[in-house]
Parts: sequence; C-alpha cells; structure tokens
Amino acid sequence: QVQLVESGGGLVQAGGSLRLSCAASGRTFSSYAMAWFRQAAGKEREFVTRISRQGGTTYYEDSVKGRFTISRDNAKNTVYLQMNSLKPEDTAVYYCAATTRILGTVDETAYVFWGQGTQVTVSS
Repeated sequence: QVQLVESGGGLVQAGGSLRLSCAASGRTFSSYAMAWFRQAAGKEREFVTRISRQGGTTYYEDSVKGRFTISRDNAKNTVYLQMNSLKPEDTAVYYCAATTRILGTVDETAYVFWGQGTQVTVSS
C-alpha cells in the first residue's frame, strides 16, 4: 500500500510559478512510475505528465510542454511538479498517482494509488 499526499498548491497570478510536491509513504516508492493529473471544475480529469521509476523518462501533455517539469527524488519518496508560466487554463485540482507500469502511462485506469489532490488557481 502506498499513500500519496500532495502539497504546494495555491493562488498565483498568470505568468507565475508553483512547485507541487507529492510525498509517498512506504519503502517501495521506486517501484512505481508516477504521474500528475488534473481536473478543472466541470471537466474530466486529464493527464498532465509522467515519470518512470528511476526518473530517466518523462512525458508531457502538449499544453504543458516547455512550462512544466516533473522530477522525483527516490531517496525522499517524493515526486515534484514545477509549473512555470502559469495560465488561467491551468486552474485545476492536481493529483499525483502511482502505477506499476515501468514507464508510466497516460491511461489513468492504470494508476493504482492516488493522492487527495491540491488546488491550483491561476488568476488573469
């Protein structure tokens, strides 16, 4: 069992930055590829980015490429999402999730553990 706890959300002006963290419990964190998803009000949850078990492979949804960076520190059981040049359309609840797929996947049904989410609000 892995418990995930996100933090770092908040209110920021357009063009600003935030760094989200997702702390995982347990000693098997490096066994999971990790991802960030987001869900805006009234919309379905969508994939944002993923990172492989050892951090060597990442993948980004087109709208965040060049602005967001995912990283992980397996010694600290933590995955990060650095978000720069934020836009109002990035406003959403952001969730981290863990999958046993080696490289991760954009398919949210493959993720077995989820955090509770952290709100990110970008004002215009």
